[in-house]
Amino acid sequence: MKAITQTEFGPADVLELSDIPKPTTRPGEVLVRVRGASPNPWDWHFMRGMPYIARLGGAGLRRPKNTVLGSDVSGQIEAVGAGASLFRVGDEVFGFVGAGAFAEYVAVPEDFLGFKPANLTFEQAATVPLAGMTALQGLRDVGKVRAGQRVLIIGASGGVGSFAVQVAKSFGANVTGVCSARNVELVRSLGADHVIDYTREDMTDCDQMYDVIFQLAGTTSPAAFRRILAPAGMLVLSSGDSSGRIIGPMNRTLKAALLSRFIGQDLRTLTTKRSRDDLELLRKLIERGAVTPVIERTYELSQTAEAVSHLETGRVRGKLAISVRPDEAPKQALLGATTRRVCAPQ
Repeated sequence: MKAITQTEFGPADVLELSDIPKPTTRPGEVLVRVRGASPNPWDWHFMRGMPYIARLGGAGLRRPKNTVLGSDVSGQIEAVGAGASLFRVGDEVFGFVGAGAFAEYVAVPEDFLGFKPANLTFEQAATVPLAGMTALQGLRDVGKVRAGQRVLIIGASGGVGSFAVQVAKSFGANVTGVCSARNVELVRSLGADHVIDYTREDMTDCDQMYDVIFQLAGTTSPAAFRRILAPAGMLVLSSGDSSGRIIGPMNRTLKAALLSRFIGQDLRTLTTKRSRDDLELLRKLIERGAVTPVIERTYELSQTAEAVSHLETGRVRGKLAISVRPDEAPKQALLGATTRRVCAPQ
């Protein structure tokens, strides 16, 4: 089968289109004929082995542990291994598999997958799992967002942020999104009640107080966010930008954990967990139109290195998709697929 492989750590040019053996299923696994995939920061951290803590987290110490990357997948069940009973051959599925999705086939435990939303293409569905679950778990499980609360989302136009705006609105929250000037209208179209252009305004220098702040981008310190966080508010940290080569953005999360011990506000770090129940909830939200993935561009499998390189710039609007359909040309017109418009002014 065709797959994107790497034999050493490095930039995107270490990724190569190769012919490798088709995987076989082990007990409890299913074989997925991949139709769509989507790169995440997870992938390029493992590709580069950076920050170095990623190597201890499963990337491999001196060379890549997984020679085929690809954390998000969508496709059809090709075969069912012994003991697997959740799916049948031909079922359309999607999920966060961790590695192996940049290929024509991937064998994974069946509980990594859920049924694909019926109203999405395979390429669209592949952009949902990790980003969607991160948004859902950050807002619902860590942030405890409730109807009527004021929620600030930093990085609202990115992969997770574009889902987070929509998920928070589905919970009944009053949402403010933070993004650059070029993405203001996009974030409004996702349902944000207010939008802050961080190139013109200092979001931490205002009179507004937020019940929940969800940091998905930027380098603003937890201490700075305290000025706009309600006295009993919650700051949820999920990654964010960092040039640190050893622990990356973890220095910010460690500071937040220490500071949280001495103040009334709650500063917490999100660790996204794989969940079939959350995939099912995302499927329902998508099928009823409450959530729609935003996709800047779809690449062919052979263009995966280009897609990952573009993702590393940090300037992607929404998500990138990878089409694993050799008989079809990549689609270019999926950006801003959601049609829900915001009524409130900036």
